[in-house]
Amino acid sequence: MSMTIPDTGNTPQKDNATTPPVKPNKGGLEGIVAATTAISKVDGTAGRLVYRGYDIHDLARTCSFEEVAHLLWFGHLPTQKELSDLHQKFVAERSLPETVLQAIRELPSTTEPMDVLRTAVSAWGAVSISGKPTIDQAIAVTARFPLILAAFNRLRHGKEILESRSELGHAANYLYLLTGEVPKEEHVKGLNSYLVLLADHGMNASTFTARIVASTESDIVSSLVAALGALKGPLHGGAPSKVQDMLRTIGSIENADPWIRDAITHGGRLMGFGHRVYKTADPRAEELREMARVADPEDFKLAHHVEKTALALLDELKPGRRLYTNVEFYSAALMKAVGLSGDLFTPTFAVSRCAGWTAHILEQVNNNRLIRPEAEYTGTLNETFVPLAERS
Repeated sequence: MSMTIPDTGNTPQKDNATTPPVKPNKGGLEGIVAATTAISKVDGTAGRLVYRGYDIHDLARTCSFEEVAHLLWFGHLPTQKELSDLHQKFVAERSLPETVLQAIRELPSTTEPMDVLRTAVSAWGAVSISGKPTIDQAIAVTARFPLILAAFNRLRHGKEILESRSELGHAANYLYLLTGEVPKEEHVKGLNSYLVLLADHGMNASTFTARIVASTESDIVSSLVAALGALKGPLHGGAPSKVQDMLRTIGSIENADPWIRDAITHGGRLMGFGHRVYKTADPRAEELREMARVADPEDFKLAHHVEKTALALLDELKPGRRLYTNVEFYSAALMKAVGLSGDLFTPTFAVSRCAGWTAHILEQVNNNRLIRPEAEYTGTLNETFVPLAERS
């Protein structure tokens, strides 16, 4: 997510028809309650994120991704036996049919990994999924997201696809499949915390998209493919790599102040600042800040200095705007630190969010009503029809 510095907006065109004037609104369904959910709560005023009653700080510091996925799917944190059973189910699903691998191989090496993920998930669903969404399907597809990305990433670099290691958890196995090396413990811990922090976030654009498709009684993969399309956009999940581009452009601590000051003054973009919901610090950014520091202390110095400088200059030059660091800022720093290339940042967001998407899909189908909102028409009425031959 990014922030455009000046206050800008679209100016609606005037309609000279006889329709009454439309009451101004912010659009984007802001403030509209579209569903009820027991999965997660985003409190933008207090800067708090809760998964099924548990504060995100507690979960990010102490839980594995598998524990949190169990929480989202089943409604409670697992016992040791339940966690072991879930791990075994993940391990059993860590494979891709040859038809899916062939589809991945045939894509050009220049294809965006997010497009590969969308395409391969759809291909897997075509040969593997039918019927009403189930928890077993949710586990099966969540287990395969990392396999798809790692397979393509190795192929595009001329390397062979690796087999998963059953002793590794979700985060560690993903890093292993990408690199071929058992990852460092601090990298596993950092990526695991990232996956926990991004697993769900209320009724965001991609989750809403998934629920809309699920409400039509479509299958779980169709809902996920739609969600992936929504996540790809830079206004939703496509921003972390752009944060990294910004940090690379700034380049040094000495250049931070003049670069940021120029961006703010001339209406440029500061990537990783501002959020549609949070009116205070994003709690996920607070956790990711520390994880990024531990994962790569040297690169963290520049990122942290840019953050402090940007917040100070925003307060100086844009007083009253209440702009804070969002999750994308330190997501970029952390994922770079654990060895992911920039074009894997958003797909790795999807690796995490798949747990939340599938939880919402299951919640939707278990108490379903077709999502069919109204639209406020702003066009003209009572136009006089003219046949084609008489139009000039």
